[in-house]
Amino acid sequence: MVSFNPQALQAAVHIRLVALGKQYTVGQHNVHALHDINLDIRRGEVFGIIGRSGAGKSSLLRSLNRLEQPSSGQVLIEGEDIIGFDRGQLAALRRRTGMIFQHFNLMASRTVGDNVGLPLLLAGIGRAERERRVLELLQLVGLADKRDAYPAQLSGGQKQRVGIARALVLQPDLLLCDEATSALDPESTQSILALLRDINRRLGLTIVLITHEMEVIRDLCDCVVVLEQGRVVEQGEVWQVFGEPQHQVTHALLGRLQSVEQGTTAQPESAGLLLDLYYTGASGHEPELSAIAAQLGHRTHLVQGSIERIQGRALGRLRVRVEAPRQGFAALLQQARQVADRVERVDA
Repeated sequence: MVSFNPQALQAAVHIRLVALGKQYTVGQHNVHALHDINLDIRRGEVFGIIGRSGAGKSSLLRSLNRLEQPSSGQVLIEGEDIIGFDRGQLAALRRRTGMIFQHFNLMASRTVGDNVGLPLLLAGIGRAERERRVLELLQLVGLADKRDAYPAQLSGGQKQRVGIARALVLQPDLLLCDEATSALDPESTQSILALLRDINRRLGLTIVLITHEMEVIRDLCDCVVVLEQGRVVEQGEVWQVFGEPQHQVTHALLGRLQSVEQGTTAQPESAGLLLDLYYTGASGHEPELSAIAAQLGHRTHLVQGSIERIQGRALGRLRVRVEAPRQGFAALLQQARQVADRVERVDA
């Protein structure tokens, strides 16, 4: 699980998007992929972009290195608007911006070492320096022994490690990830996430990624933005957005993570009261059953629940049954609010 990096959120703004828009012409119709996007991405943070298919995620990501030309607004990289960059300025920008892709984009006829070193070759870097950097990057991603292998001889996770090494070989300060784990099995996904976390901490890179896998956002990112039909509908630190989502799209996207059953079997009168205790991370409450029972002053049983930690905060819900008379519900509710962020009575 990701170790929250508060320093990243206090750092200077690396990327600022101001009223960013992107419009395509399809036949006789204009299609708006992005509407009035305003975002700040701070130096050294891992920033996630999520949304349904067609929400504008790829258009937004590719605007950050001008693979997509925005129709309006500004893309400020370290305070400089890249919208008006000429060819030479764009080439310099892209040398400072690494990118990794869902399907690796490796050249099958070249060895691992040659794939990693290709950007250096195109940049005119000498052979000795190329070999030094290639070895350094292959060691970083754990593939030094695969230098002379070909992509066909690698697993999916190993191919993505090669892609990461290639993206880093020009020593960028920004890494863009386009569905970097979508083609991988769960074990390889966890391995790549661990590698990206290590790279972020060790190199201080700003990482911006798009994904449809909410587990990737939960485990890797500091902040997240939710897009719907090209508009920002929600944004914030991951624990805030995941702990108490405000928009229906966010609820839908997080559905698999928030899989606690909402129904319950009716309880007899003598069984006591059912309460749902919600933890959103807002106040730092901990779901400690002994503390809950002590606060409520009655025997308390866990019926069901799901709690996870994101950026060091407990998020989720506990359903508890309290052996207390129903006449005292109002007082019990007040007591329960001292140990949870939100409390609801479950009517049997």
